[in-house]
Amino acid sequence: MVFSSLEFLFLYFAVTIMIYFIVPLAFRNVVLLIVSLAFYGWGEPIYVTIMLVSIIIDYICGYFAGKYRETNKKKARRFVIISAVLNLSILCFFKYYTFIVSNLQLLPFDFLQKIPLLENMELPIGISFYTFQTMSYTIDIYRGDARVQRNIASFGAYVTLFPQLIAGPIVRYQDVDDQLRSRPHNIELFASGMRTFICGMAKKILLANCAGAMWEGFQELSATDATVVGAWLGLLFYAFQIYFDFSGYSDMAIGLGKMLGFQFKENFFYPYVSKSITDFWRRWHISMGTWFREYVYIPLGGNRCSKLKNYRNIIIVWLLTGFWHGASWNYVLWGIYYCIFLVMEKLFLLKVFQRLPSFVGHVYTLIVVFFGWWLFVFEDLSAGVTYLGYMFGQGVVAFTEPGATFDLLRSALFLVILCIASTPYPKKLFYKLYEKGKAARVAISACCAGMLVLCTAYLVDSSYNPFLYFRF
Repeated sequence: MVFSSLEFLFLYFAVTIMIYFIVPLAFRNVVLLIVSLAFYGWGEPIYVTIMLVSIIIDYICGYFAGKYRETNKKKARRFVIISAVLNLSILCFFKYYTFIVSNLQLLPFDFLQKIPLLENMELPIGISFYTFQTMSYTIDIYRGDARVQRNIASFGAYVTLFPQLIAGPIVRYQDVDDQLRSRPHNIELFASGMRTFICGMAKKILLANCAGAMWEGFQELSATDATVVGAWLGLLFYAFQIYFDFSGYSDMAIGLGKMLGFQFKENFFYPYVSKSITDFWRRWHISMGTWFREYVYIPLGGNRCSKLKNYRNIIIVWLLTGFWHGASWNYVLWGIYYCIFLVMEKLFLLKVFQRLPSFVGHVYTLIVVFFGWWLFVFEDLSAGVTYLGYMFGQGVVAFTEPGATFDLLRSALFLVILCIASTPYPKKLFYKLYEKGKAARVAISACCAGMLVLCTAYLVDSSYNPFLYFRF
């Protein structure tokens, strides 16, 4: 089940909200645990077991890490290591086993060929997200950044919390520690959450899905039909699809959290207005970047070490970041790709851009990100190379043709909407209108209602509603 579905909107969520607000405050975490497990198990009930195992592992490890943190640091650290090893072992088995074995079998050793590939094994959706979350609990306890959660139902609610379970944001335990114990519930917060959810859903359904349909149309063109203009236009639509899809899901998660009394941190902050790659990654998937910074980069020494070790730390983080996104070489290359630019910016590029007009850095960032998406989207590297050839006139019939030109003209208004929607201006306009008074707020509510109706109509009429995070 996904947020952008009729089953979620008019069945699951409606029933969940009703039950959640009927039960007493003391039992709401228990309700969240039950309904979140039901949400996750809707499509793949067998993998609920894995989540329950993760809950038990980290509940026990967190308890003992907290128990020995002051009296026996070595023993406390041992439980942190146990948590990390067990969680990462589960993640690696389900996500990377086939990838690792298939690459090992390329080596000329007969015994490697006898290892089963398990190609039919499905990846539990969202396993990378909730693995990182459960690990953050034990680490936060060990560091003294959070209190031990003695109520296993409350801890289970944190791990399984359905708003951010399958597509993030990655919520660190220290950020919701207090909220799990006590959180506000009121009309204003619920209404704000509803508006955030609807705006996120509009991003996903009305913008991302439409951009994705355009991208798939261009991607599936053969050499006899492809054009240079069409290839560039297709990848541009993918760049918008992945942004609005991911940020839309994050907004929906944040909105759902508000309705339930939780305050999740922003996960996207208009990354396409960035003026450097460093700035881009401070704005894109902020929760992932924060996790790697807090639990990998800083423990390695961060930037409080020699320059050489600092570059080493960046390389390690970005190799892990790339591999986190999927069990395929293109993601590793994608991580290396960004690592190169981040290191170059540390060395000299940022200083260069400071002396140049700001638009230069902006153009540079968009170009780097654009080709980064080419590397990201093609798990089949040979298909990616072929498509890149189309973009530069290799193997295509023409630079353009009437159909591609027509697609460009037809899509011009949609592209303008996508460009504007990826900037802070719509949100700034919203706040300006919201401050105008009651009449403006009624108009905003009417717009939100209209977007909900449009999204519902799209879901009823269209079967195209991809879920991009199955590999995570």
